[in-house]
Amino acid sequence: MEDFERTKELTEERIRRRKKKRCKEMLMHILVCSAVVIIFLCVLAVVLNLVAPKPTASESKRLTKYIENPPVYQEELLSINEYSRPGTPLEKVRGIVIHYTANPGTTAQQNRGYFEGLAESKETKASSHFIIGLAGEILLCVPLDEIAYASNERNADTISIECCIDNEAGKFNDHTYEALVELTAWLVGEYDLEIDDIIRHYDVTGKNCPKYFVEHESAWEDFKLDVEEYIETYGVKKK
Repeated sequence: MEDFERTKELTEERIRRRKKKRCKEMLMHILVCSAVVIIFLCVLAVVLNLVAPKPTASESKRLTKYIENPPVYQEELLSINEYSRPGTPLEKVRGIVIHYTANPGTTAQQNRGYFEGLAESKETKASSHFIIGLAGEILLCVPLDEIAYASNERNADTISIECCIDNEAGKFNDHTYEALVELTAWLVGEYDLEIDDIIRHYDVTGKNCPKYFVEHESAWEDFKLDVEEYIETYGVKKK
């Protein structure tokens, strides 16, 4: 009888151990499966974030604010001449065209001097409403109610901004870039434009200008987003 009871106890103990072992195995299986699912979801989220298109300025809502006052600029108008300042009225502004000087290391004053000198050299027709220098200084060379010879067939309805560069890569330094953002943001509001109305010389003619923004499309989209963010941060509500 004692042997029977002992055998029964051992059997029950084995059954308990087996149940406990199965429970542990099941729990471990659940934990492993959960971990796999979590890892999969994390990886999926990362992949989706990488492949999903980033928002661009063209996808942004219409602007509800504008920059009330222009950045500081120096007015150094070109003399009226048929090669750089024809004096032709600019009746309606429908866009802002961004350019680069393509001559690394030159200053805003030097580029203005080149435009002024065309009256005598007569080598080509060229100019820009604004020139932004390497220190972020801004020169106004052509009145905003006159056309400039900068953007080919879009001369008749756009404001042009020429930007100085440090090197052959054509990337604007921080001073030039910040001034460009501020100036462009003000012009957008001044002429009741939208972010999509900011274009490159490249978008008009296919010319590699401004070089860095043409060769780095993401930098161009970032620039337009920076303009939009500047307006949203520092602008006042449209009436």
